Amino acid sequence: MGSGPRRLKEILDRGEFAVTIEYNPPKGTNISAIVESAKSLVGRVSGVNVTDNTAAVMRASSLSISRILYEMGHDPVMQMTCRDRNRLGIQSDLLGAHLLGIRNILCLTGDYPTVGDHKDAKPVYDLDSVQVMQLVQGLNNGRDFAGHKLDGSTEYMIGAAVTPEADPLGPMLAKFETKVRAGAQFFQTQAIYHPEQFASFMQAIRPFKVKVLPGVLLLRSAKMAEFMNANIPGISVPPEMIEELRQAGEKHALDAGVEIAVRTIKAIRPYCDGVHIMAIKAIERLPEILTKAELG
Repeated sequence: MGSGPRRLKEILDRGEFAVTIEYNPPKGTNISAIVESAKSLVGRVSGVNVTDNTAAVMRASSLSISRILYEMGHDPVMQMTCRDRNRLGIQSDLLGAHLLGIRNILCLTGDYPTVGDHKDAKPVYDLDSVQVMQLVQGLNNGRDFAGHKLDGSTEYMIGAAVTPEADPLGPMLAKFETKVRAGAQFFQTQAIYHPEQFASFMQAIRPFKVKVLPGVLLLRSAKMAEFMNANIPGISVPPEMIEELRQAGEKHALDAGVEIAVRTIKAIRPYCDGVHIMAIKAIERLPEILTKAELG
């Protein structure tokens, strides 16, 4: 292909099974852990998501880490939340990211600051995630959000989030459709723990010509699973999985988490277009997960 990495869009367009992973930028300037992990995965993954002050915790910018990954030969998926910027900041960052070789944007609303580590931060929410998708569509068509002509347009693939295990599913499907109409081309989902429930979600949304990459979140302990069940809407880790993690004991809980992730990937693979693996705080296990799940 010549310059730059093979693009996620090309992989999805060709109907190949895409594998994306996720990194949290550091809280600080030390990027050695990300760089080391990313080096070992060049050519093994289709795209790398970089979170944007996720859970309202202040970290280095998604844009900077996305560029570093791009230089290493990865195709970054830059996450963009609506919490921290108004429409001027969002557009200026999007034009800047495009200049730096970034071509995938995941549009998110973003958690409220009170859940994070700067509880007094003023939330912006000038736009919501659907409006940002419309905004990106505009930039792709050579216009800014106010309708002014751009000197050089963008070529972004637009991503969105969805929670397939939401209960009831109706409102989530309506939201999904709204996002498709706003320009979403691919979806990365909240963590999946019920493959059969995910399969029926996929059946419901297959009429839409979009790509879906279910999220697989690596569980590190029974305690983590219980915390997620109590605090994260749309996630329910089954009791037997929690029991499996508990039985493994503290020393081997992460190993059990890896096995659960691998099993989940194999179970959902027939229904989707790829998989999005989140191994937050255990990124050193990513190569092993890819190998065991036979993802290249």
